[in-house]
Amino acid sequence: MAERAVAGGKARSRQGGGQGRRRLSVDERREELIEAALQLFSTRSPEDISIDDVAAAAGASRALVYHYFGGKYELYLAALGSAAKQLSVLLEPPAEGKPLERLRVSLERYFDFVESHAAGYTALLRGGPADRSGEVGEIVDGIRQLLLDRILHSLDVETPPPILRITLRSWMAAVETAGLDWLDNRDVSRPELEALVVDQLVVMLNVAGKHDPSTGALFDRLAQEEMSV
Repeated sequence: MAERAVAGGKARSRQGGGQGRRRLSVDERREELIEAALQLFSTRSPEDISIDDVAAAAGASRALVYHYFGGKYELYLAALGSAAKQLSVLLEPPAEGKPLERLRVSLERYFDFVESHAAGYTALLRGGPADRSGEVGEIVDGIRQLLLDRILHSLDVETPPPILRITLRSWMAAVETAGLDWLDNRDVSRPELEALVVDQLVVMLNVAGKHDPSTGALFDRLAQEEMSV
């Protein structure tokens, strides 16, 4: 009888979110649930993950997850939003240095996020419903627009001509793919990966400059600034 009572007490403790373990504030508990969700969404399709899975991963009750988020879709949106916010804060553009130097710093911070927040990064880019036209699409598109704005800031460009905009968006897609591939394989070093994607941008700008004079002028300016002492 005593053994069953102890076992039952432990089960109730786990189902109650580990209240015997620690007391968390509302924000702390919410962030804990989001982190558990990000870990799950980074390895499995959201359609294959239940509220019970998230509750078990966080050591919380099913009712508590519903209390904070209302349902799985709302939890998924909160998890994606958290990942996007972390990345946007991390990518605040450097104030000093040559354009490509500032871009290299931003890329280093970007891949810091890729490495340190692999779950959030993977969920942001790889997970989610097939239809990205709703709120999920708005989150992903929003962070991509933010990244584009910060790249343009690093290059000292206010309004990009169409050829430059297309080139930079294509390069951003390549950087995202490189980040996901690196997480899967990790068979090149971080510095090598970062140098590779910067060189890829330089090559892409050179080619784009042959189709648009203003992009060609940007490439020439970057080349001159890189060679200046």
